[in-house]
Amino acid sequence: MARTRYASDRGLTSRMLVTMFLLGLVYVVFVTAFFVISPSIGMIALGVALVFLLVQYFFSDKLTMFAMHGREVSPEEAPELHGVIDRICAMSDAPKPRVAITDTDVPNAFATGRNQKKAVVCVTTGLMRRLDPVELEGVLAHEMAHIAHKDVAVMTIASFLGICAGLITRFGLEWGLWGGFNRRDGDQNTGLILLAVIAVSAVAYAVSFLLTRALSRYRELSADRAAALLTGRPSALASALTKVTGEIARIPTNDLRSAQAFNAFFFTPAFGKGFSVSSLFSTHPTLDRRLAQLSSISDQLSRGA
Repeated sequence: MARTRYASDRGLTSRMLVTMFLLGLVYVVFVTAFFVISPSIGMIALGVALVFLLVQYFFSDKLTMFAMHGREVSPEEAPELHGVIDRICAMSDAPKPRVAITDTDVPNAFATGRNQKKAVVCVTTGLMRRLDPVELEGVLAHEMAHIAHKDVAVMTIASFLGICAGLITRFGLEWGLWGGFNRRDGDQNTGLILLAVIAVSAVAYAVSFLLTRALSRYRELSADRAAALLTGRPSALASALTKVTGEIARIPTNDLRSAQAFNAFFFTPAFGKGFSVSSLFSTHPTLDRRLAQLSSISDQLSRGA
């Protein structure tokens, strides 16, 4: 974690290490299986996945801003937003990130960039219209905690195996549907080899997916905790969470669908009213879980006062 005044989180550090260790084991098994089954296919797919990883790591800020139609704004264009960011920087002793706005009614915010020098904090116009300054400060402190924790870089590296396995699974299925399952080359049954490749890739993708989602959920709780302790106002963050979640449920379905691809970056996921999904597959903890943690922090701060 970067040297700021954000509260340290040993739980986050330990979970990052455990997740990386487990992903490393899966990666070793994954690569070994490919050398046994089909080294040529594995090397091609690994090369493609490595390119994806490098592009995502070095250009995550530009790619996310482009996809979300984010526009960097100056202090003259958005004085109130910059003022909140400046206060958080003063409290946290963190360098100021670039500040951006995206014009959408979906109330949300996100931070991106592999390090503090490349960091961008972006808020939607819908969020700014709905939150008061204290609530907005809680949300932005949460997003800047992600930057301090280097979450974008960690999650990019952690997702490498899933990207690689997902690409191989997809290419293998497409090749198989175009006749690859029925091919034979000499004494080798290419179809069976292809099925084995797809099976190994699918298992690796599933394990990687579950591990990275578990880490993603904890990093959200960690950012909530860090923001609440930094601002000393867990109730403001809780209010923002409740308000944003309720408002998202009122957003038109088409607008939500266009935003859901970026749920892993958002302050809270863009899911409509009535949406339900197993906690194993979610990028964020449940609202109840986040509110319970903030309530506990509020009690701790009250006792310490």
